[in-house]
Amino acid sequence: MEPLPEVTDPRVIDGRKIAQVIESDVKKDVEIFVKEHGFKPALATILVGEHPPSKLYVKLKHWACKRVGIQSEDHKYPQETEQEEIIELIGKLNLRPEIHGILVQLPLPKHIDERAVMMQISPEKDVDGFNPLNMGKMLIGKEDFVPCTPKGIIRALSEFNIDPKGMEVVVVGHSNVVGKPAAMMLLNRNATVKICHVFSKDLKSQTQLADILIVATGVRGLIKADMVKEGAIVFDVGITWQDEKVYGDVDFEDVLPKVKLISPVPGGVGPMTIAILMEHTLHAAMVQNKK
Repeated sequence: MEPLPEVTDPRVIDGRKIAQVIESDVKKDVEIFVKEHGFKPALATILVGEHPPSKLYVKLKHWACKRVGIQSEDHKYPQETEQEEIIELIGKLNLRPEIHGILVQLPLPKHIDERAVMMQISPEKDVDGFNPLNMGKMLIGKEDFVPCTPKGIIRALSEFNIDPKGMEVVVVGHSNVVGKPAAMMLLNRNATVKICHVFSKDLKSQTQLADILIVATGVRGLIKADMVKEGAIVFDVGITWQDEKVYGDVDFEDVLPKVKLISPVPGGVGPMTIAILMEHTLHAAMVQNKK
């Protein structure tokens, strides 16, 4: 991938800069952890198949581990691997005290039930926040391990001193990875939240009301300027790979003149997601090794 251009427009959320701040803090805290315990926090990743974006994302996560001083190990399996084999591996990783975080890269091949796999990850090692127990805790306002992308969005709002309380939020996309947890985390912060999806009627009339618009559908250029409220804050979480380039769900150039803030693709939410994962891995190690 080509290096990303420098962000000069104050309306554009530079996810790389926010990620650098998070990683810098994690690195310092990892050094303290190592001095106190004599070993590094450790993350195990599981990748099934040859999906090029997934391979890249896993690589980026391992690079981030190196930057902050976290140990990492990579478990790669061919596309045809049976679900039972992945579940058996997770069981072994759950029992290894030197592994503090377990991440299964999504999406998994169609013959593997993602929910069944996520349920096998020990909740205290669930650094991606997808285990139903951690999802349920989030529902009652206890945000321990939550999905990293929505947490990155919350962190970005905090960086710009934006309190979502009382704001109108529209989330387009209702996945377990982004849409549902993003809606719940903003509801926890007393925003008024509406979730739209492929079956929603008249999407434009919904998105035009949003003070904060979060889009995570994987439909390139879905959101145009006439769908966005003047002065809105827009988080583009969509990813479409085309001709070895990555595109978002928001028509960036069209929408930019109308917004207060917008996250670009690439260079927006993605780097923050990985930095939050580092934060979660350190937190998992600390929780599992309380003195």
